Amino acid sequence: MRVSARGADVPASRESADAHALGGSADVLTFGESMVALRGDGPLKLGGSMAVSVAGAESNVAIGLSRLGHGVRWTGAVGDDEAGELVLRTLRAEGVDVRGAGRDAGAPTGLLLFEPRLPEVTRVHYYRAGSAGSRLGPDAVERAFAAGPPPRVLHLTGITPALGPGPRAACERALRLAREHSVRVCLDVNFRSRLWSQEEAAAVIRDWIPYVHVLVASDDELPLCLPADGTPGEPAEQAGLLLGLGVREVVVKLGSRGATAYTRGGELHRPARAVRAVDAVGAGDAFVAGYLSALLDGADVAGRLERAVTTGAFAVASRGDWEGAPTRGELGMLGGGDGAVLR
Repeated sequence: MRVSARGADVPASRESADAHALGGSADVLTFGESMVALRGDGPLKLGGSMAVSVAGAESNVAIGLSRLGHGVRWTGAVGDDEAGELVLRTLRAEGVDVRGAGRDAGAPTGLLLFEPRLPEVTRVHYYRAGSAGSRLGPDAVERAFAAGPPPRVLHLTGITPALGPGPRAACERALRLAREHSVRVCLDVNFRSRLWSQEEAAAVIRDWIPYVHVLVASDDELPLCLPADGTPGEPAEQAGLLLGLGVREVVVKLGSRGATAYTRGGELHRPARAVRAVDAVGAGDAFVAGYLSALLDGADVAGRLERAVTTGAFAVASRGDWEGAPTRGELGMLGGGDGAVLR
């Protein structure tokens, strides 16, 4: 088996690197497990070549925001190994502040394998049990909040609490600290059936809802957020119930059908941007990065959805979890038309 590396030595965009200085105040704080990702060129059991990169929902969002010019701090844990060095080196190269990340000498960096099985079907194999990321605890979050002025947004996903009691406690501590410091909370449900059951996820996420300002979910994930005593059938009804519980914005991802945002001011839908689909992995994270970027810029809901479906389209049209994330100057490229040459 031949392996080729795709780590980054320099920022993909000088624009994002110069937009903020590492170590200053962060627009967004996020944390979770980032892993080494191996991408095969066919069925895993047949061997072949694999490309080496890194992946993780929260770090994907961090890179997406950094490329759009926002200051982002990522904290988490990697092993004291070369795989962990690749994770941190890649994030640093993309302008993400990782000084709060820890190295765990007693556990390895997690691993995942992407296996293209059919033209439109990719299987993902996780090797994260007992990893450094699964041993993340509340102390890492406390250090991240103490490292500088509070962030404007805390971004969490439903993946991190599924990794074990330590990461779950870290998320709960982060939610309490966000409330103490009046920090807005964005939660991307991001349910992973290989990590926990729907019942386990719902029990945790329902308790988090009172802390959440912006909730991002696919239409089939919304029921995980609702009280156990009743789940109305339509997304609009479900979103209305969540707004009544204190969530300010419910953003429902609809894949190729675009996305709909529900606020107390009403409902707004934005169709997906038309692109040639190459790889859907990471599209949801790119969508969140675009939405938060526009939120930080003060855009209205229409502007947030527009940027979100645009960044999501870049991800769908590119291979990799984060590699295709656009810079701010590239956001208008999708209007160039097929075969356009930008000179």
